[in-house]
Amino acid sequence: MSKSFIFSSESVGEGHPDKVSDSISDSVLDACLEQDAKSRVACETLVKSNCVTIAGEITTDAKFDYEKVVREAIRDIGYVNDDDVFHADKVFITNQLTAQSRDIGQGVDAAAAEGKGTAEQGAGDQGIMFGYACNETSELMPAPVMFAHRILRKMAEVRKTTSKAPWLRPDCKSQVAMRYEGGIMAGIENVVVSTQHAEDADNDTIRSFIEEEIIKPALPPELLSSSTVYLINPTGRFVIGGPQGDSGLTGRKIIVDTYGGWGRHGGGAFSGKDPSKVDRSAAYMCRWVAKNVVAAQLADRVEIQVAYAIGHPDPTSITIDCFGTEKAPEDRIQKAIRETFNFKPAEIVSQLDLLRPFYRETTHYGHFGKSDLPWEQTNRTEDLQRAVS
Repeated sequence: MSKSFIFSSESVGEGHPDKVSDSISDSVLDACLEQDAKSRVACETLVKSNCVTIAGEITTDAKFDYEKVVREAIRDIGYVNDDDVFHADKVFITNQLTAQSRDIGQGVDAAAAEGKGTAEQGAGDQGIMFGYACNETSELMPAPVMFAHRILRKMAEVRKTTSKAPWLRPDCKSQVAMRYEGGIMAGIENVVVSTQHAEDADNDTIRSFIEEEIIKPALPPELLSSSTVYLINPTGRFVIGGPQGDSGLTGRKIIVDTYGGWGRHGGGAFSGKDPSKVDRSAAYMCRWVAKNVVAAQLADRVEIQVAYAIGHPDPTSITIDCFGTEKAPEDRIQKAIRETFNFKPAEIVSQLDLLRPFYRETTHYGHFGKSDLPWEQTNRTEDLQRAVS
């Protein structure tokens, strides 16, 4: 990139149709893990109008009411208004879940099987995963996506816990354009917010409230200026929203879920997948490693890629890129990473304590940058520093 450039990232709110689907899928996953930590879950959700379809493969000893889980997830998002076509208590639910394929299962099981090269737990599929960290924000995340998330978190807080804006509805999106000079944040060029609203809300009220009560409190004031442009509900009307206005599907917001387009992406989605699926668990692992590298001040920016073969326990490759910001030779940093962290699927699950029902905490506002999640802990910095020295 040039020394002077603008980079934009977006976020979507809890009521966005794709995020409704992610929420339902992760709710089903958590319901399984609450009773059976060894559950194998791959749950996809489709939402449209007043219909919900859950499909995929689940092998579990857990016994629960799937319909109740679906309705509670929708209710928690906030689709409970009288004018909602997609309503927690009124949607029609279709369940097309079946058991996991035995052929896939034997590759993941920590047991010998005919034709399998090892008795260890293998990866649940082949694929590539990335992790990224940088020192732009306190979360060691790219600023544009973190700021976009902050706007929608603030909007959800106002909608759910106050009566300041009773016209707010759950479906919403944000976008932040950051100007960089010499690779350093210089200011926010523009902010885009689209929010669903009640029929009787007028544009002046919506635009004034969102700018003054949502955007400005959520963003660093030193990055806002008189030249910052605010584009709020630019179509002029957003009454029909959520699954009534657009279909939603699990796994369609993978850039929102990760680094806002700043880091590369392997293509695999997260929600609805138990941690035997390296699409999810290895991406979390890579974020943990990347964040510790930056927190250890070994680089200002780092991206980590790993790759796996289905049924095989060891990654087929591990590589890093510090984009010229490394404080030690990259080969030494990569060697230190291999010495400090274990990338086998079973070890990832153990190191990050992933066999527990906490995945609903990851669904909204990105899977990275939340301080209480295990892959956000900077608890291996000293180990990395010793290994590099």
